[in-house]
Amino acid sequence: MDTDVLIIGAGPTGMTLANELLLAGVSTVLVDRLARRSELSRAGGVQSRTLEALDQRGLLEPLLATGDHPAGTGHFAGIPLPLQPDRHYLPWRSVPQVVIEEFFEGHLAAHGLRARRDHELVGLAQDDDGVTASFADGTALRSRYLVAADGAHSTVRSLLRAEFPGEAGTLTIVAADVRLGGTDPATAHTWAEDGHWAALFPLGTDRQGRRLRRLVLGGPGRSLPRETPVTEDEIREGLRTVFGTGVELLELCYARRITNASRQVEQYRHGRVFLAGDAAHVHLPLGAQGMNTGMQDALNLGWKLGAAVHGWAPGNLLDTYHAERHPAGAAVLRNVRAQSLLMDWAGTRDPQVLAAREIFAEMARLPQAQGYLGDLMSGMAVRYPMPGTESHPLVGRPVPDLDLGPARIHELLRSGRGVLLDPDDAFAEAAGPWSHRVDRAGKGAGVEPMLIRPDGYVCWAGADGLEAALAHWFGAPRR
Repeated sequence: MDTDVLIIGAGPTGMTLANELLLAGVSTVLVDRLARRSELSRAGGVQSRTLEALDQRGLLEPLLATGDHPAGTGHFAGIPLPLQPDRHYLPWRSVPQVVIEEFFEGHLAAHGLRARRDHELVGLAQDDDGVTASFADGTALRSRYLVAADGAHSTVRSLLRAEFPGEAGTLTIVAADVRLGGTDPATAHTWAEDGHWAALFPLGTDRQGRRLRRLVLGGPGRSLPRETPVTEDEIREGLRTVFGTGVELLELCYARRITNASRQVEQYRHGRVFLAGDAAHVHLPLGAQGMNTGMQDALNLGWKLGAAVHGWAPGNLLDTYHAERHPAGAAVLRNVRAQSLLMDWAGTRDPQVLAAREIFAEMARLPQAQGYLGDLMSGMAVRYPMPGTESHPLVGRPVPDLDLGPARIHELLRSGRGVLLDPDDAFAEAAGPWSHRVDRAGKGAGVEPMLIRPDGYVCWAGADGLEAALAHWFGAPRR
């Protein structure tokens, strides 16, 4: 066996998973078909839930220290959503994908893991003991498990012949990273009377300290074949159509055409092979949900693979990856489809669509609706099924980052182990047989007893049934 886990694809999903496996003490090989890391930015922001997960690993402050990454507000179908600090204490941040990848590459290298590049996968075979991956240069790698994080055109998915149902793309829009001059547009989303529209989001600054924006353009006649190059003249014409002559293109840094294709694999697990990120789900990149959802896939899967490799995973633990992340991915596809309709991507100016959007925008001003939509767009709406304890309001949700005095809860999770909050020191005996997998903390902290998985989700809370929950998530007790 060459390694415990082989990860195909060194993007945000693959590198997040690699970090989780390092934390779990699992030997890992990370490969990518590209000869070097891409310098092209794709996703442009990090959601609250992903920021929380990075904080739980001690990576948030170092990441934000890499440059100017301003906080921002979310949106749903271009309708701004105000910050709600009581629900999302870490607001959305403008951290482009290229920065995420550069940061993780350096972090992993500092811990001895470097991606093996120029590795094009051409063959895949699995048996009862492991997976053999074959590459175009004639080499092969043998691993206990393999994870596909190789993007929307996943080679692994093709080799598995995995069903990838959904909707094919019907149009394209332009996404570009730009520097602009002249009048600063006042709104993130702007529609012209003829149906052309533009969306602008902050991307922080470039290496010279100059402000960058993500510009998205769409409307009548803008849906061109995906392979058609995006030119500076096209960007200038789009800006002029929506904003007039007051906004000037100073530099076009990067541009591509994206489609509204929407697909999701039927199964995230195929024996010893797992699909994650864009290999498992594709959709319009609204709110950077593609990158964030992929990173959350990795955070969910990493500790479970670690448990399996070390031999203590309960029988169905690896199956919970599909059971938890497939519904989460389906929910993202649903909200993206709804946003696409309300935003009128094609620029039809259909009166029925405009009427629906107008009423929806009015509803979105209601605090309860803002909370619901904000949770969707921040990644905080996910609630995993936790057998036997679903009735408790905390169970299945991300743990609140409470300050326990000596440490915050997120800081307790940096070991990559489970955490039992035991404020009254009442569960020492019950939890003792799992002390090699679960840390006990919070004595005298005045918080409710709760059991937290390594990925930061509460899997038990209250007073009864702790031992059953420990066995369900952390395996057989030590005798």
